[in-house]
Amino acid sequence: MESQILVQEPLTSLLKATCSATALVPLCNSDCFPKQADMRMSESADPPFEIAYKHLLEKAPKNVQKSLSTVEECELPLIDMQQLGVGEAERQECKRLIARASQEWGFFQVINHGASRDVLENMRSEQVKLMRKPFQEKKAYKDLKLSDGTYRWGTPLPTSLKQLSWSEAFHVRLSDILDSHCSHNTIRLRSSMEEFVFAICEVARELAEVLAEEMGRETDLFREACLPESCYLRLNRYPPCPNYSHMMGLMPHTDTSFLTVLHQDNVGGLQLVKDGKWIAVRPNPDALIINIGDLFQAWSNNLYKSVEHRVVANPVKERFSTAYFLCPPTETVIESGGVGGAAYRTFSFGEYKKQIELDVKNVGQKIGLPRFLLPTH
Repeated sequence: MESQILVQEPLTSLLKATCSATALVPLCNSDCFPKQADMRMSESADPPFEIAYKHLLEKAPKNVQKSLSTVEECELPLIDMQQLGVGEAERQECKRLIARASQEWGFFQVINHGASRDVLENMRSEQVKLMRKPFQEKKAYKDLKLSDGTYRWGTPLPTSLKQLSWSEAFHVRLSDILDSHCSHNTIRLRSSMEEFVFAICEVARELAEVLAEEMGRETDLFREACLPESCYLRLNRYPPCPNYSHMMGLMPHTDTSFLTVLHQDNVGGLQLVKDGKWIAVRPNPDALIINIGDLFQAWSNNLYKSVEHRVVANPVKERFSTAYFLCPPTETVIESGGVGGAAYRTFSFGEYKKQIELDVKNVGQKIGLPRFLLPTH
């Protein structure tokens, strides 16, 4: 999810984790709530989490805080992308470190990645202005002519505390904003998004090509098919959560992309599974976080790992992050390659997304890659 540089062995210490990025789908519209609550919501930036989740929060146990918020903290492997252009020896070593982190962690950080601080800060500034608009205004947001369902919050139809997510997001199909017209009052937002997308797309594709080269596969897929128009941008906000002891900002999940590039603030809260246990990621203001997605795990025949991760809610601080998902067109076929027999049957990206939608509808959660394993695996 975010990027950093050369390799560093993880440093550990105990820490109280905070909150991270993403949001899901709308739970209710304003008709679900009493008029007084609706008036309050019209003025507040926060979605009506406590109203929507009331039936579950009232039953919440009082001793869950330790299991969610106090975990070991680590420093993700750090990669200096500048080394890719210094000399052949340095390039080969840097490529080796990227591949090793992707195999052992599924996450790493990059620095000297080529995306300027101005581009990143402009995107963050415009994102904060958008996400701090009143909730009702965000629900009805039309200025960028985004697809229906772009604005999302909370968790749809949760049945237990572990299914709750205290967050909101604009999950933007980039084809909605590239080469399209927008209203005059959103020119700065759109231009900031475009600059961010084109800068981060280059980072993502360069890393994807490195990973393909390291496993001996062709790199054409990422340069020719994974264009910005087929990718997604997610603008996340995690409001402060007074019910910290039993709330996540984002439920545990893996990403559906090839790669995800995350730019986050310094609040913290991102956690991932390493060696069977949850660990907290220490924020690095100079780095982007990169994580392997499901498509890369399947395409690499399980060489690179799509790792489960989550965000823990913060009781007092709001958190912002911006995620770029490197994705191919829906018709793109994903075929396992590499050492040994294929672990997964061949499938298209569109088929994979459709199966996830069906699983969420029928069983309440994403199942993902296990659905596509061949019988011998």
